[in-house]
Amino acid sequence: MLAKVNTLGLNGIEGIKMVLEADMNNGLPKVDIVGLPDISVKESKERVKSAIKNSGLKFPILHFTINLAPASTKKQGAYYDLPMAVAMLICCGEIKNNAVGEYTFVGELGLNGEIRKVMGVLPLLITARDVGLKKVFVPAENAKEASFIDGIDVYAVKSLNQVVDFLNGFITLTPVAKSTFDSDNSEEIDANDFCFIKGQEKAKRAMEISAAGGHNIMMIGPPGAGKTMLAKALPTIMSEMTFEEALEVTKIHSISGLLDSEQGIVRKRPFRTPHHTCTPIALTGGGVKATAGEISFAHNGVLFLDELPEYNRKTLETLRQPLEDGVITVARAVATIVYPAEFMLVTSMNPCPCGNYGSKTRECRCSPAQIHSYLQKLSGPLMDRIDIHVEVDGVSYEDLRDKKASGETSAAVRARVNKARQIQRNRFADSKTKCNAKMDSKQVAKYCVLDEDSSKLLKEAFEAFNLTARSYNRILKVARTIADLDGAENIGVSHIAEALSYRTLDKKYWV
Repeated sequence: MLAKVNTLGLNGIEGIKMVLEADMNNGLPKVDIVGLPDISVKESKERVKSAIKNSGLKFPILHFTINLAPASTKKQGAYYDLPMAVAMLICCGEIKNNAVGEYTFVGELGLNGEIRKVMGVLPLLITARDVGLKKVFVPAENAKEASFIDGIDVYAVKSLNQVVDFLNGFITLTPVAKSTFDSDNSEEIDANDFCFIKGQEKAKRAMEISAAGGHNIMMIGPPGAGKTMLAKALPTIMSEMTFEEALEVTKIHSISGLLDSEQGIVRKRPFRTPHHTCTPIALTGGGVKATAGEISFAHNGVLFLDELPEYNRKTLETLRQPLEDGVITVARAVATIVYPAEFMLVTSMNPCPCGNYGSKTRECRCSPAQIHSYLQKLSGPLMDRIDIHVEVDGVSYEDLRDKKASGETSAAVRARVNKARQIQRNRFADSKTKCNAKMDSKQVAKYCVLDEDSSKLLKEAFEAFNLTARSYNRILKVARTIADLDGAENIGVSHIAEALSYRTLDKKYWV
């Protein structure tokens, strides 16, 4: 007897519609699985067999052939346990529902018949909806994640018996109630709020510009100046994620097993801070199964690299392409997968081995040769891709003890950032560009027009600092963001001057 059921599989962060076929014949009692299964899929026959028996259902001593179509696609994971069990039970008459073809099944089975959580349910359901599958069974632990997808009925089930009883008409199941998305925009002041950062007004202004335009930023200064605190406070002033952005982030976290089952969706912008010993594969993604890396986990959020020169130079150079393109292509023998990687790069570093070069309060003990060698760990092309460089010096005792010197809250700063972002959304409404930092050359030419005085100032700086064409464009983009924060339609001299003030490190340290 032949049975067919619908199921779903994953290829990177995208789902694939699949059909599982089961054929029962006389012969030696065994289960053969074909269709490019990996080890986890091949092992599913033992899980399915035990789950059926321990659920009190009949498992005939016959020969089963299981085919996963399309046969040309590599099958990975435990997604196919439940559809395999359903197909086999149809073959042996335990499930008698002729309308089973209108349902789709995804889930891992325990030996006792329970249905366990699987990774990547969100992208699977998006694919199911897009290809016209209307009714999907998923594990109960994935219910919250599934509730954010409209246009599809999702049944969250806990056991194989529950699925069989429903298909045979013995019980009724109610589809998972739909959830509404609201970004995490709590007004409660947390430990990383801007109001707790004493002094560092220029650095906080640079952070505001960075958040408003999506610009990469580097902080350079002595140890203990507050660079890490500033970086951790950045997400508190960034604009709230839209539902579309949250879905993109959730898909990556879901397939990687990082999603909180209780939340079901990522509400806050990611903040990833990999250790300086991380490898290129850990940062960009890879491995045998071409999994996502830190830059993809930071998609639509922040990637913070603390003490930048301590990272392996080869590892840092892998950032150059995704910083420009917003995606990373991971090519391995089993698959070639394109992961999204639109993140804000935030870095910090000491200006020299001892950390005190350029400090107003501490004496540097490093020789010029040591400083030069230390800074040469960073390549010019990588530095060109960082829009804003800001010096962060130590804070005085008086500033630390001044209880009246409490700064603006993150909520107040975020309000200005949101206004600037809205200007950019209106500006780029007819394109895929999301913020000023991602403008292409045509958009820069259209939206970053300079008057005569501004052009003269930029020309003088270009020649004095020996800037590259990429640096020139990034200065214009930062100036456009500063103008947006001011609510100005055109870029003025003051905007160019402030943007240039965030590139002086090119001259001071690297030229």
